[in-house]
Amino acid sequence: MDELLLRIANSFFYVFHTVLIIFNLFGWILKRTRKLNLITLLLTFGSWVLLGIWKGWGYCFLTHWHYEILGRLGEHNLPNSYIAFLVKKITGWLPSAELINFYTLALAILALLCSLWANLKSGRRKRKPR
Repeated sequence: MDELLLRIANSFFYVFHTVLIIFNLFGWILKRTRKLNLITLLLTFGSWVLLGIWKGWGYCFLTHWHYEILGRLGEHNLPNSYIAFLVKKITGWLPSAELINFYTLALAILALLCSLWANLKSGRRKRKPR
């Protein structure tokens, strides 16, 4: 792949993956995005757990693909966590893996619980006659 395509793919992953993370955390808030949010959260947990059986706990195929592109662009020694990668890219500080893993998992579980609650709440409202 030539360098221009690699740079375009890199930009795409920065935007797409970051927007997906934000959507996973907050997409349950808006009624119109609740179902999609639940789907993306389940896919995220599926990647972490199910693909993680073969690739290691917390495996994210988007991170893997983005890191392959970054490697071809000359970036190496990247942290295992995409969140840690973003924190370092934005602030210059690389938090410990334990800290990042704890907050990533805690906030993802909280978002999943909120999404389940919001989706169940929305479903109940539709069934009740007014």
